[in-house]
Amino acid sequence: AEEIFLALVGLYPETPEPLLDLALLREEHAKLLREEMEETKADSEDDLAFECYRTLLSMEPPFAPAYYHAAFFFVRKRSFDRAVSLFTSFIGLSDDENKVVRAKEVLKKLQDLGYLDTTFKEAYDFIQLGEEEKGLEKALEFVGKYPAVWNGWFLVGWARRRLGRWKEAEEAFSRAVSLGAQETDTFNEMALCQTELGDFAAARASLEKALRIEPENVKIIVNLGALAFRTGKKGEALGFFRSALVIDPNDALAKDWIEKVGDEG
Repeated sequence: AEEIFLALVGLYPETPEPLLDLALLREEHAKLLREEMEETKADSEDDLAFECYRTLLSMEPPFAPAYYHAAFFFVRKRSFDRAVSLFTSFIGLSDDENKVVRAKEVLKKLQDLGYLDTTFKEAYDFIQLGEEEKGLEKALEFVGKYPAVWNGWFLVGWARRRLGRWKEAEEAFSRAVSLGAQETDTFNEMALCQTELGDFAAARASLEKALRIEPENVKIIVNLGALAFRTGKKGEALGFFRSALVIDPNDALAKDWIEKVGDEG
């Protein structure tokens, strides 16, 4: 598919549809790579998607679908100010009633969840850059302002987990879940903490919840295998790793685990 879209972009450089298809394909590639914990490759795909969107947004006349999909791209990248600008432009450009309604819903949700508060972005950026103490300080400031918003508690948990404060991190993730968090990442992060605390049954339950949300998430399946191996269930662990390879035959981590289990078998 990538070769086809690239060829179409080359043949029809002034036509936005093939370039948008290519941007969406790049985003899908990035998602799959992140599930495989290939962060550097995923970032490269996101960079290519960004270049597609940058070209699309410079086209005249404006191509409304590009604004819509670019807005979601920037939501995912936590560039909420940019996303708001694009959603607002899309609403003014588009006559697609369903997508306009969806854009308005997302704008309201961003407002209600505090994503437009600069404190949230500062906390996220600090943690992502490895400055967890500064990120935790900002995250706690955010939950002080928005105590009933789950995403702030996720940031608190994420910072604490990266600092090795397992119990405090687990408590923050539990708070996020109690406030409505149903994200795979929340349950996966909670499982990491529970594993370090030695509560393997709780860790397994958290990973199984994550898997019910995304049944083909390779990262979660591999983590279930790693947990099974850690608790002495080598056969079950191999089953998880092999299942991961059925979904993605190129997953390096699953292959490494199979080799590790074999070496210790």
